[in-house]
Amino acid sequence: MKILLTTLNSKYVHSNLALKYLFASAEKSNCTIEIQEFTINNEDDHIYIELMRKNYDIICFSCYIWNMERTLYLAENLKKARPNTKILLGGPEVSFDVKSLMSEYKFIDFIIVGEGEGPFSELIGVLASADSEFNKIRGLAYREDGEIYINPAAPPLHFESVPFPYLSLVSEDDKILYYESSRGCPYQCSYCLSSIDRKVRALPIERVKSDLSYFIYKRVRQVKFIDRTFNWNMKRCLEIMKYLKLRDNGVTNFHFELCGDLIDDDMMMLLSDARPGLFQFEIGVQSTNEKALRSCNRSSNFQKLAENVKRLMKMGNIHLHLDLIAGLPFEDYLSFRNSFNDVYSLKVHQLQLGFLKLIKGAPIREQIEEHAYVYRSKAPYEVISNKYMSADDLIRLKKIEKLLNLYYNRGGFMRTLAFAETLAETPFDFFEELADFYYSNGFQLKSHGKEDLYRIFYLYADWKGRSNLRIKEKIKELLFEDMKVTLNPDAIKKFLRKGWEIQ
Repeated sequence: MKILLTTLNSKYVHSNLALKYLFASAEKSNCTIEIQEFTINNEDDHIYIELMRKNYDIICFSCYIWNMERTLYLAENLKKARPNTKILLGGPEVSFDVKSLMSEYKFIDFIIVGEGEGPFSELIGVLASADSEFNKIRGLAYREDGEIYINPAAPPLHFESVPFPYLSLVSEDDKILYYESSRGCPYQCSYCLSSIDRKVRALPIERVKSDLSYFIYKRVRQVKFIDRTFNWNMKRCLEIMKYLKLRDNGVTNFHFELCGDLIDDDMMMLLSDARPGLFQFEIGVQSTNEKALRSCNRSSNFQKLAENVKRLMKMGNIHLHLDLIAGLPFEDYLSFRNSFNDVYSLKVHQLQLGFLKLIKGAPIREQIEEHAYVYRSKAPYEVISNKYMSADDLIRLKKIEKLLNLYYNRGGFMRTLAFAETLAETPFDFFEELADFYYSNGFQLKSHGKEDLYRIFYLYADWKGRSNLRIKEKIKELLFEDMKVTLNPDAIKKFLRKGWEIQ
């Protein structure tokens, strides 16, 4: 029996850990199992042709909010072309509303609900033996004689029993590799699926060290821990980080998602002399509006978080990425402006302005009526409006997000931004004005290289300084200083030949 495990990742550099877990869990079966990953940027025809190249008995799709619509389209056409091929779906996007999904999409043969390693191994065993005892597989939904059956949920997996998934797979040197040292989350944030599984199941510390030694030996570029809050247990967190620091190969970067206000002095001391680039932290602030956070069952001490972030930035050896979420309950446009300014003032390496997604299964879906949520009916279920922000408010924030990414997160404008921000009441107001200028001039209608971003900012300076020539000249001077740091000498010469006017 030939089985394909596949998915559409959101970017080329991403890789799918779930497929690797399934492969490792079923490796001892007598089946031929292959993995093939695509991205949402691949054309449908390319993916379809690749999936059709071999006559697979089962094609298994890993489903998420970013790939669900494309996955259904591809799976339907595969079923039309090869009616005998079984279509299996799994992942967070298909673990809820299972019956309605299978009722609407008749080409789906099986859905695995929740953790997939156990049900997948059992399913291919049943299919290989042709005994059709699907009713015994917990965590499986299936179709038989035109009827849909949903078995009881599988018990939480004994996480330690899942093999390390990378040993028998081809190395992906150009990809981010994902690793999981624990499942579950001790917190209950209502917008997150991890809040459903509050019991944290952690791998033994020696198993984690053994697994990580593989990445260190292979000198992979980046390992991203997908543990929901890595420092939920500070003793365990420090022991793992200490191990990585002692075994540092000078190449590999380890990315962690942390709770910023839990970072303590012991952790600061451990990090203080780590190699620059060894560690990278993502800290979810989401909002500095305490009422908004409480409404989502989230607690945070922003003052402590801010102090810790400032200390880490002062060290200069840790890349920091902070997150905000627009669209939370009780946060209106003015409140979000305050949250943005609070977090922006910390001047971290990246600030992600995200938008609330009312994903299937998340507890916040139970608050839709209370907060008058209107959201997209298809994945990713992003908020359109609520009681506190209009659709126009959120569109304005979308525009600000665009300019934040172009000019802050991509880098290359540090000196210019530091001055330009002072020309507005707050950094948020500056980005709001810059976004208005950008969109009113139609610059969003085409993509722009780095050089043109400098030209666009200069045009903004020309508009901003129309009554004060000194502002225009100061921004031009700072743009050139930033260019000298960011662009190579040949690119600068080419820029000067073409001039400051955008072509």
